Amino acid sequence: MSVGGDGKDKHDQEPDHVDADESAAAAESSVPDVAPYDAPTEVIRAIDPNAPAPGEQVAQQPAVSEPAVSEPEADAPPTEAFAAEEQPAPEQQPAPEEHPAPEVPSAPTVAQPAVAAPESGEPASRTDVSNRAKIAVVAGAAIAILGVFYTADMLSSSGSVPRGVTVAGISIGGLSHDDAEARLQSELGPRVEQPVRVAAGDQELELVPAAAGLDVDWTATLDQAGAQPINPFTRLTSLFADREIGVQSSVDEPALDAAVESLRAQTDRQPSEGDVVFEGTTPVAVTPAPGQTMNVADARDVIEQNWAFGSVELPVDTVDVTVHQDEVDRVLRDVATPAVSAPVVFTGRDGANAVLAPDAIAGLVSFEPDGNGALAEMYDAGAATRILAPQLASTETQPKDASFALGGGAPTVVPGVVGELVQWPKTLEQLPTLLSSTDSRTTEAVYEQAQPALTTEGAQALGINEVVGEYTTGGFEYASGVNIRLTADIVNGALVKPGETFSLNDYTGPRGSAQGFVESGIIDNGRPDRAVGGGISQFATTLYNASYFGGMEDAGHTEHSYYISRYPEAREATVFEGAIDLKFTNPAKTGVLIESFGTSSNVTVRLWGTKTVDVESITGSRTNPTSPNTITLPAGDACVPSSGGPGFTASDTRVITDIASGNEVSRNTRTVKYDPIPIVRCQSPEPEPEPEAPAGETPPGETPANQPTPAAPPAATPPADDGE
Repeated sequence: MSVGGDGKDKHDQEPDHVDADESAAAAESSVPDVAPYDAPTEVIRAIDPNAPAPGEQVAQQPAVSEPAVSEPEADAPPTEAFAAEEQPAPEQQPAPEEHPAPEVPSAPTVAQPAVAAPESGEPASRTDVSNRAKIAVVAGAAIAILGVFYTADMLSSSGSVPRGVTVAGISIGGLSHDDAEARLQSELGPRVEQPVRVAAGDQELELVPAAAGLDVDWTATLDQAGAQPINPFTRLTSLFADREIGVQSSVDEPALDAAVESLRAQTDRQPSEGDVVFEGTTPVAVTPAPGQTMNVADARDVIEQNWAFGSVELPVDTVDVTVHQDEVDRVLRDVATPAVSAPVVFTGRDGANAVLAPDAIAGLVSFEPDGNGALAEMYDAGAATRILAPQLASTETQPKDASFALGGGAPTVVPGVVGELVQWPKTLEQLPTLLSSTDSRTTEAVYEQAQPALTTEGAQALGINEVVGEYTTGGFEYASGVNIRLTADIVNGALVKPGETFSLNDYTGPRGSAQGFVESGIIDNGRPDRAVGGGISQFATTLYNASYFGGMEDAGHTEHSYYISRYPEAREATVFEGAIDLKFTNPAKTGVLIESFGTSSNVTVRLWGTKTVDVESITGSRTNPTSPNTITLPAGDACVPSSGGPGFTASDTRVITDIASGNEVSRNTRTVKYDPIPIVRCQSPEPEPEPEAPAGETPPGETPANQPTPAAPPAATPPADDGE
C-alpha cells in the first residue's frame, strides 16, 4: 500500500506493522549526506557491470525492490499480506495508490545487494531494511576510497616504469626511464665481461658475452616494460608480484655463431658403444655410454635471451647406443673369455706345428657393432698369417717361373716349378670354432698347389726364337767398364712380354757403392765430372740401339747434352738415377728376351724374339755448328780438364718395313741439338815469392848451377768424356 492522500489505512493503526513505503522513506532519510564522488567509470563498472555510463539517465526505481508473491494478494504490500494472514479476510479494498519513487541522488548508482524475503512469506523487518542501507553505505564508501587510492596511484606513477618490473633479476619498477636505464647499466653492464655458466647436457662450460658478440640494447629492453596499466586489478597485483621482462640483446651475428659452434664442438660426442677389449690376455667389458648433440639453432636463441642471468642451460639431444650392457655381458662370457683360455694349434706336414698363444689371440680378436644391437667378432686374418706362416714355411714348396737359358746360341726354356703352399685364408676359416671351444683347439693346415706366374707352356708360347735387334759399343775407360759390365749382368735375361714397357732405372734399382758401382765419368751441368755409377750411359746407348733396330717403340729417352764420338749421332741415350731414364715398349705379339754382356773393351745387347720387321737408320748432315767456351777452375779433384769440342745439330730417321708384306710401316725423324764441349782448364794458385838468399847461397828449391835439371813429369791424360 502507499502512504499519502488525506488519511490512513485501517492497518496503519496497528503498532506492530510498518508500511513498506514508510520503511523505505525512513531508510533514505537515515543515510548521511555524502558529497557526490565521481569515481572513475572503469572502477564503478568493474564492480557493477550494470552501472550507468557517464551521462546516462538514471532510471527511477523503488529504493527497495520487493519479491514477487504467488498468492492473489501479490500486488498488496508485504505488510498487508502479513496482516491478512492474521485477520479474517477484509472487504475488497481499492488498489493502492501508486506514488513515484524518490529521485536518485547525482552520485553514481551502486547496485544494492538483493535481500530475499523470508521463505515463509513474512514481511521484511525494519532491521533488514536498515542492514541494506548500511551495506549500501559501506559499499559506496569503499568504492570512494578505492577510487581515491586508484587516482592517487595513477598520478604518482605517471611516466614511470610499471611497478614490479625486473630485468635479469634487477628491480626497476617505479623508476623513471632514465633512472631505470642508469641502474641497469650499473648493475647489468658489468655482466657483459663476466663468464656465463653454460650447462649442456653433462658438460659445464663458460661463455663470455662480449667475446660472443652479445651486449644489452638498453632502449629496447626498457621499451618492453610497457606503459602504466589502467586496469585496477593489474595495478593491485603489481603490489605483490614481480614481472620479469628479460634482456633485449644487441648481437654480432658472426661472433655469436662462432661462439655457439665452439660450444657445440665441446658438447657433441658420439655414443660410446658397449664393447669388450683385451688388457693383456684378460677380456674387459666397456660400459656403453650415450652420446649427445647440441641443437644449434635453439641453443643460439637460449643464449641470446638468457645470458644476462649469469647461467644458461642449452638444449641437447641424447644419442642412444645400439650395443647395450646385456650384449656386452654375453660376449664377455661366451666369446672373449673362451678365446684366450688356451693356445690354438695348426698342424703341418712333416710334424711341424704353428701355434697361436693366448697373448697372440688377444691381439687378433676384436668386436664391432653389427648395427642390430649385437657385437660381431672380428679376426685379423692378416696378422694371424704373419704369425703362423713362418712356423710352417719349411713345409712349403715355392712355385718357380719358367725362364730362359742364354749362351751358346738361341735361348732355351727352363721349365717352371709348381709349388705347394699353405692356404691360410682357408685354414683360418676354422679359427672362430677353435676359439669358442674349451676342449679341442687343434686342426690341420690346408695345403694347395700354386702355379708359377710364367708356366713352361707360357714361356714356350712367347716365341723367343731369334735375334730381332743387336748392338755393340766400346772405347770406355776402366772404371766405366766396371759399371757397364755390372749393369749388363743385372739386365741379362730380362723378359718383356707383349705390350709391356721396360725401364732401365726400375729394373736395375739403385746404382750406388752398396751395389758394387764405382766412381767414373759423368756430365754435370754441361761439363765433364765424376760420380759413383758413371759410365752407365754407354750401356743405355747400347740398349737403346738394340731396341731401335729390334722395332721396339720408344717410350722415353734423352740424348747427352754434348756429342760423344763413340756413339752414333742423334741415336744415343743417357741415364741418371732418379732423373733421366730409358724406356721402350714391346709392340709385338711375341715376347722379347734381353741378352747383355760386356768385356774389358766393349758391351753387347741382343734382343731375342720373333722378327717381323726390318729397321733402317738414316743419319742426316750436321748443321748449325757452335764453338766451345773456356772454363778455368781451381786445380783439384773437382776439376776435370777437357780440350773441348764443337756443338752442332744432327738428325736421325728410322724407317720400319714389314717383312711379310714389304710395306713401309713407319718413318720418323728425330732432330738433336748438341751443345759444344767446353774447354776446361785446371789452374793452380800462384806460389808466394821466396825471400832473396844471401850472396853466394842457392835459394831454396833451386838447383845449384853445377847439378843437372831433372826432367818434367809427363802431363796427365784427361779422362774420356763420358756421361753416366
